[in-house]
Amino acid sequence: MPELPEVEVTRRSFADAIEGARVEAVRLGKPLRWPLGIEPGALKGQRVGQALRRGKYLWLPLEKGGLLMHLGMSGSLNFSAASSAPGFHDHFDLQTDRGLLRLTDPRRFGAVVWSPSLEDDPAAKLLSTLGLEPFDPRFDGAHLHAGLSGRRVAVKLALLAGDIVVGAGNIYACEALFRAGIDPRVPAQKVSRPRAAKLAAAVRGVLAQALEAGGTTLRDFKDAHGVAGSFQMQAEVYGREGLPCLHCGTKIKRIVQGARSTFFCPSCQKR
Repeated sequence: MPELPEVEVTRRSFADAIEGARVEAVRLGKPLRWPLGIEPGALKGQRVGQALRRGKYLWLPLEKGGLLMHLGMSGSLNFSAASSAPGFHDHFDLQTDRGLLRLTDPRRFGAVVWSPSLEDDPAAKLLSTLGLEPFDPRFDGAHLHAGLSGRRVAVKLALLAGDIVVGAGNIYACEALFRAGIDPRVPAQKVSRPRAAKLAAAVRGVLAQALEAGGTTLRDFKDAHGVAGSFQMQAEVYGREGLPCLHCGTKIKRIVQGARSTFFCPSCQKR
């Protein structure tokens, strides 16, 4: 599933190219997770503004409202100056005078939804439960500690919930907990203030590194120009079950939490 780094990398790869373009046509393929919510023809002629990101959502503003996009489990956006015939898994095309923005989504869990603004529904409702952005100055140890307090679930599951901070998806939560030296099974409410401060810094550090690497490509993620990410080559615990820890040599362990694989070092990460 594309996480925050992959979505941000995608945004950066087409935002400048499409800003200021005029919509010429909209094509809908098979139904996605939610309906578009407006007649496609109503978007024709509108200018495209600066693409933004909130959590794993992309917001493409138009002169009247905008499009809220989500890549779902397997979706990707491609931007090309040249138009091409849609393939079997191409379910949304935004044709502009500067090129074609296309959503490809084999599993169709993604979405493109029109909204009057980010402050109005449906966008406001979809974004209402999101936590702070990881690079927001307000996201610090105190904020994280307050968010974890009172939660009996494992700290990793609390990070994945996305209502404290967005972006700490499965891979990045594993890596951040490793850097912070925290066992992923520790109850969230038992993470002390000092450890929360260390974890907040680790979350920011891991996500910054992932952005620099162009995101993570485990299967088929590519940005809007077809470029794959490389963070998977830098991961210290994720996907390394049975291999020696790069810090202490202990074998990396894998467990399942919330139906997701968790990788950690039993020696470096303390309860």
